[in-house]
Amino acid sequence: MNKKALRVLVVDDEPDIRELLELTLIKMGLEVVTAGNVGEATARLAREPFDLVLTDMRMPDGEGIEVVQFIADQSLDIPSAIITAYGSTESAVRAMKAGAFDYLSKPISLAQLRTLVKSVLKVEGNGKPLSVERLVGDSAAMLEVRRMVDKLARSQAAVYISGESGTGKEQAARLIHEQSARAERPFVPVNCGAIPENLMESEFFGYRKGAFTGADSERDGFFQQANGGTLFLDEVADLPLAMQVKLLRAIQEKKVRKLGSPQEEAVDVRIICATHKDLATLVEAGQFRQDLYYRLNVLPLRMPPLRELRDDIPRFIGALLDRFATADSRPRLTPDAVKAMLAYNYPGNFRELENILERAIALAGDDKVDVLDLQLTPCPPPDDEQNAEYAGSEPLQDFLDRVEREAILKALDATRFNRTQAAKLLGLTFRSMRYRMDRLGIK
Repeated sequence: MNKKALRVLVVDDEPDIRELLELTLIKMGLEVVTAGNVGEATARLAREPFDLVLTDMRMPDGEGIEVVQFIADQSLDIPSAIITAYGSTESAVRAMKAGAFDYLSKPISLAQLRTLVKSVLKVEGNGKPLSVERLVGDSAAMLEVRRMVDKLARSQAAVYISGESGTGKEQAARLIHEQSARAERPFVPVNCGAIPENLMESEFFGYRKGAFTGADSERDGFFQQANGGTLFLDEVADLPLAMQVKLLRAIQEKKVRKLGSPQEEAVDVRIICATHKDLATLVEAGQFRQDLYYRLNVLPLRMPPLRELRDDIPRFIGALLDRFATADSRPRLTPDAVKAMLAYNYPGNFRELENILERAIALAGDDKVDVLDLQLTPCPPPDDEQNAEYAGSEPLQDFLDRVEREAILKALDATRFNRTQAAKLLGLTFRSMRYRMDRLGIK
């Protein structure tokens, strides 16, 4: 029996574009239905099943975001993508926040369209999205991370991964890449804080032979190395402002110029960035470009600290002990050691957990690891985390975030959630208030 074709709804008021998209998608073996405006699109969505919606942003009777919002309001669980004017970042960001998983810029690249469609409709034989198996854990926070990684892998938009040091931001970036349509192409990780400023341009964009003293041969930069794949910018907050300008242009134009070359070359790279710093705060302070921030922060992913995953810690410990086991030795923790590790705060997160166990196994006289072998730094129990006075038992930024969150929530409660009045009460501008609420996840 023939497998039923997946159905795509194309929404655009321009007949030529509708026809172009329809023909391209039909050649991919998809069933295509078209609509010329928002009203027609929502009517079809209300009565017909679809597997994907592609909608233009501007139409005679409204915006494509209204189609995206309709899908969300009706709980239709249909992935959608917005088609925007070239360089219209604000529209793309609004669409993402409304529920769209990706966007395409006009003039439409058919190659990018095919990549987008293949990515979002990439399913296993049982019709369910590909899952990420290496992010173990059953807590609500970890389940949300896995759900987001699955979702982000189907998109081609830039991803901004936030979280403390040691929370697994690079692992999440690799998993997003490996589950995406770019999985067969390179994943290029870059530690932005480790590159001397005077070498950044040549490292990112490459150089021609003779471009400068010591350039004995031509070399590709990070963008060329990642062409067709994913470029992971770790600690992106450490980029100097001058390099931020050049990076922004490369992302916008999708072209780079090697040092010493008279010509630009096109590159197709998906950007995933990460940092343990707060980019929104750096934007406010003028230390990070706002336009680059909006380019990078299209799809956000927060990696939770280990102290928010206490229910999963035994499983993490078990996985690490399995890794450290050998044919002749299988380490295990005593009950007291397990209790001590469950009560510990882990300011260094997963990286510290791994270090603690590896060191303890080396110190233990046999396969049994006791409390003294762990060499844990004493810290208050989890219930003391709500103390108003900073005791140095948690990263300072976490303590400040918690205090700031409590102050904002009290101000919002006092003003019946009037953000303008709450901002005045706190002595903030409305823009600063909005940044802080977004950063702290206050809805």
